[in-house]
Amino acid sequence: MCGIAGIFHSDPSKPIDPQLLVNMAAIQYHRGPDGFGYQILKDRAVGFSHARLSIIDLNEQRSRQPFISADKQLLLAHNGEFYDYKRIRAELTLDGARFATKSDSEMILHLYPRYGLEDMLPYLRGEFAFALYDRKKDRLMLVRDRFGVKPLYWTQSHGSIIFGSELKVLFAHPEVPRQFNAQGIYHQLMQTIVPGTTAFDGIQQIKPGYALIIERHHGKFKISEQKYWDMDFPLQTERTERDEQEYVEGVREQLLNATQLRLEADVPVACYLSGGIDSCSTLGMASASQQSPVKAFTIGFDDSDYDETPIATEMAESVGADHDVMLLNADHLYDNFVETLWHTERTIYNTLGVAKLLMSRHVNKAGYKVVVTGEGSDELFGGYPAFRRDMFLHGMDSLSSTERAEWESILAEGNKLFKGAMLAENEIHDPALDRLIGFTPSCLQPWLAASAHSAGLMHTDLQHQVKGYLPGTAIAEALDGDMLAGRHPLDKAQYVWIKTMLEGQILTWGGDRVDMANSMEARPPFLDHHLAEYATQLPPSMRIKGRTEKYVLREAMKGVLPKVLYEREKFAFMAPPAHTDPKKWAAMKGLADEYLSDTAIEDTGLLDRTGVRALFDLHEDDATPTATQVQLDAVINHMLGVQVLHQHFVATDIPRLAQQRAQQYGWTV
Repeated sequence: MCGIAGIFHSDPSKPIDPQLLVNMAAIQYHRGPDGFGYQILKDRAVGFSHARLSIIDLNEQRSRQPFISADKQLLLAHNGEFYDYKRIRAELTLDGARFATKSDSEMILHLYPRYGLEDMLPYLRGEFAFALYDRKKDRLMLVRDRFGVKPLYWTQSHGSIIFGSELKVLFAHPEVPRQFNAQGIYHQLMQTIVPGTTAFDGIQQIKPGYALIIERHHGKFKISEQKYWDMDFPLQTERTERDEQEYVEGVREQLLNATQLRLEADVPVACYLSGGIDSCSTLGMASASQQSPVKAFTIGFDDSDYDETPIATEMAESVGADHDVMLLNADHLYDNFVETLWHTERTIYNTLGVAKLLMSRHVNKAGYKVVVTGEGSDELFGGYPAFRRDMFLHGMDSLSSTERAEWESILAEGNKLFKGAMLAENEIHDPALDRLIGFTPSCLQPWLAASAHSAGLMHTDLQHQVKGYLPGTAIAEALDGDMLAGRHPLDKAQYVWIKTMLEGQILTWGGDRVDMANSMEARPPFLDHHLAEYATQLPPSMRIKGRTEKYVLREAMKGVLPKVLYEREKFAFMAPPAHTDPKKWAAMKGLADEYLSDTAIEDTGLLDRTGVRALFDLHEDDATPTATQVQLDAVINHMLGVQVLHQHFVATDIPRLAQQRAQQYGWTV
């Protein structure tokens, strides 16, 4: 796990400043504090840099990236992990390949010449983002893993392609503008962003499961993107069903294999453990796969409605794990809110992101660099309340009136704690999403509802720029309709979540960015693409059976889960919203006094002070329903976030800061 950066000029005679490449590595020192490297192909005006977190092959000299192939034709910088690499290396060695390192990354330099880009990618199993330059074809390839676990941003500025693992890496280049765009601010305020976009002008993300290909011809770039993988559910007309036990055993086998692969490292590997089925399953698999006790880390909250420590403790004791609980006071989370946004580089609706940042710091101090996590389970097996709602509303036409009444009761009671955040207070229908999908997925509805506040919170100049803008239409246009047509409603709901909420939220401010803030590599076995492809074949009834979500996973893990957890309904892991505790509300208001004051709002020119005041008044009105307050808590966090992002990435001189960081760490040419 590392941080990568690079520059590719359209003019092959234009020089690249090596110290600038090193500065781009230094600004992401937190991603790779174990060393840095850079390589420049002067005759091709291309250069890469790398900040290294040593996990596989700890020999710094031997495994320092970027790598250059033995024939000097390929340049590589890689962030993340390729699993099953020992088997692939052995096969390549038997075929005549000679490896210079023990690194998993190096196999790219041998696979690509043999198979080419398209045929190489199926060999890559894991969480990764890499840049590969091919001298013969004079082309740069930027590739991101199938679910977007690892980040990768790029932009084109003044005739150059600039890329990096984080936005701040691009902003360390003095020619990259640091300017918000109106639609980006709009989406930051409503939580859900358009896939592939950011809040900043001209800055894009490589989409999950895609390769961006930049070819240079006569001083000009030809840019194209190539999709190499997607979550391809079968058409309803093609679905076949097998014996239930076969599905149970298949899930168990795939998850065990995915977990065992993610225990491979040259450093100790721990587990994150909440009170949910997901992390308990990975801990159970990890504990069954090694002789020594697994170290398990749990976040505890001082609010019993949100604290999952008791179940996590029961799980840890049942498998003999070495359990470490970090108890957090909810009102202290806002103390670290500003720091968290430096790393997330986007707004967050819930302070869980802050809690995760504090947890990764705690784990790092305990001497660990790698943790196995539970992200992705809900996406594969239909775990979120929004999925159950869509299954009921759109996938169960044959229910009797009695069964329908029972389901309505289930939906009303289940996860009511999160109504307004994970479920909309009232039904929302978006015309563009309805046309594309057949309905508006429940997972998007709370954020489409929040978007009703977005425009009125923006500065009048920005309001004019988004006049008539339809966020649902923008999201719909970014989705692949071919992956939705003819699928079961539950498949559609899961697909949309994976393309929006998973990549844009859970894997960003709930995953990589807050883990890597403290040099922690998180490995999610559930997002192994072999397991995911198997999960697409599961009938909807194996994912949600009656009132039981993640049914097949529960049955597959029945032998390792505590009885109370096996029988428990899905409980979304969140930090307590601000309004639930007077101390936390006061802490949030203290931050608002600094970042949402009239002066602060006028200085940034992003928000409208009248709109901001009106939203606070609505929140504090005794007549405002609790679900609305939950939603407004999220919007307040987003308003704070927009202001903080301005301070971090517009008001701050990032190129100068990157230079200072390089000098501080001794990372100089």
